[in-house]
Amino acid sequence: DLEGVNTLSLNPTSNICVSVRNPLSQEEKRERIVVDPSELHDAQVPAHEKHRSEHASHFAMKWPDQQTRATIRIVATDESTNNKNDGGGGVAVREIQSQDSGEFVPILKLDCDGLEPYEFHPLGGEFSITNSGGVKVESVDLSSGDWSDYDMSYGSSLVKNFHTKFE
Repeated sequence: DLEGVNTLSLNPTSNICVSVRNPLSQEEKRERIVVDPSELHDAQVPAHEKHRSEHASHFAMKWPDQQTRATIRIVATDESTNNKNDGGGGVAVREIQSQDSGEFVPILKLDCDGLEPYEFHPLGGEFSITNSGGVKVESVDLSSGDWSDYDMSYGSSLVKNFHTKFE
């Protein structure tokens, strides 16, 4: 819920923290991995596996007994993924606006191969808000699910009951 907030957005340069699971074995999980959007790693496909496609990624790992790497790439707001699971374009990522209060809005898009994110963990400071007076506040900490600020000119700005989900 937003009060006195015009927009809420994810800072594109902030690290994100997610928990992931192996889509082939729901019991295999990695909790709270941190993905740095500034570190794009080249694909690492051995010469004898060049027939297999792998793209640059922000995070890569291997599950036990798996030959290929599982990867995450943070997709830019205006970028299409060509991922078979999202129809090539999928859902548009955007900032949360005041009229969206209480609704789920897609603010992050991940292109994942070989892993499935199931939980987002705010680290603190990866969000920005613009209050009802148009003043932008950087490094908003939503790790507790709530945030508030008071400006003498514009009054209170509140984010309450912040929740996330992956679809």
